[in-house]
Amino acid sequence: MLAALTFHYQHLFEAELLDEIHAIGIVKTIPQGSSIMEIGAPILHMPLLLEGALKILREDENGEELLLYFLERGDTCAMTLSCCLGNSISEIKALAETDAKLILIPIQKMTEWMQKYSSWQEFILQSYQSRMKEMLEAIDTIAFLKMDERLLKYLQDKAMVNQEEFLTTTHQEIAYELHTSRVVISRLLKKLENEHKIQLHRNRIKVIAL
Repeated sequence: MLAALTFHYQHLFEAELLDEIHAIGIVKTIPQGSSIMEIGAPILHMPLLLEGALKILREDENGEELLLYFLERGDTCAMTLSCCLGNSISEIKALAETDAKLILIPIQKMTEWMQKYSSWQEFILQSYQSRMKEMLEAIDTIAFLKMDERLLKYLQDKAMVNQEEFLTTTHQEIAYELHTSRVVISRLLKKLENEHKIQLHRNRIKVIAL
C-alpha cells in the first residue's frame, strides 16, 4: 500500500504523513456497482481514492436517485468531509462506478492531522473547494441546461471517469441517475445520435463529442 500511496500522494504529503496513513489506513477493493456508503449510515472513515471512480448520489423521500458528481483517483468526497468534521451521518450515497481501491482513514485523525500537517490541511480545503464547485455545476446543470444537454454532459463525464469511449449501460440506468423517465432518455439518445454526438449499440453507447 505504501508504494501506491507514494505514487499518488508524494507530491502532496510529507513523508511522516504518508507513514501515518500507511500505519492506520484500511485498504478496500470495491467491485463495480457496489455500495460504499449509504444515506443515514454513520461516518467512521474518510476515503482516499487510489484507483477507479465513484459516483455520488442523493435520494428523495421516495428513494429515487439523482447523480451529483463523480470522484476519480486522488479525490475524496466533500460530503464525507463535512460529515466527518461534524461527527454526523451520511447524507449521500456512494457507488463504485468502476472497480475501485480505497484507503479508509479513521475520522478521529481528521482534526489531528489538520493541526499537525499543513499539507493535509491544504489537501482537505482544496478537496472541499473542488467538490463544492462540482456541486454548483450539478445545480447549474439541473437548473439551466435542457435535458438533452444534461444527458450529453452526463455521458461525457461518465466516459471521462471510465476512461472509455464506449459506455456499458441501459436507458433505464441513465434515467435513474438523471431523475427522469426511460422514454425521455431513449428519445433524447436517438436525437443525440442523429446529431452525430453519440452512437447507440445494444446496451452500449459510444460517446463521440468529447
